[in-house]
Amino acid sequence: MQRILLVCTGNTCRSPMAEALLRAQAARDGLRIEVRSAGVAAASGMPISAHAEKTLRQRNVDVPGRATPLTGGEVAWADLILAMTGSHKRAIVERYPEAVAKTHTLMEYSYRDHPVMEDLAEAERIYTEWQMKRALGQPLSEADRAKLRELERRLPNFDIADPFGGPPEAYEACAEEIREALERAFRKPDTH
Repeated sequence: MQRILLVCTGNTCRSPMAEALLRAQAARDGLRIEVRSAGVAAASGMPISAHAEKTLRQRNVDVPGRATPLTGGEVAWADLILAMTGSHKRAIVERYPEAVAKTHTLMEYSYRDHPVMEDLAEAERIYTEWQMKRALGQPLSEADRAKLRELERRLPNFDIADPFGGPPEAYEACAEEIREALERAFRKPDTH
């Protein structure tokens, strides 16, 4: 059984919605997974946001428990960690470098078999080269700058937008974005 940890900031909006939606998907599709969520800056025991709870109830999805801070124990428990944004992913890896191989953004993971990931790898290669050159006081070539601009135009946003403090519609849009990413990431197993 695969253990999946979903992570956002306060564990009151995005990651609990993702946890609930993935549990519902797993039950529906017979996926052998265990799911938890946590927040990189969560206050232990905070309730899920009222709008997030309402959004889940409207989808007939069980609402998860209270907020859980991200800990070394949660990281060690997980086989796969899916962060809602690139900044969450960086925070996880900075605190728990041993988790680098199993930590991704949800959107990156959902596109892992998609050709766009080749573009992402190329962009990351150019960014890494650029950082090295900057450290040595060298400029990035104009060809690489142009290539990077082209890649940035083509790449999707790999962050799940934060609905915190927004209207109910923002939570519904967020839940739908999460649901679509989870459907791509965890397709129903073949029954052939």
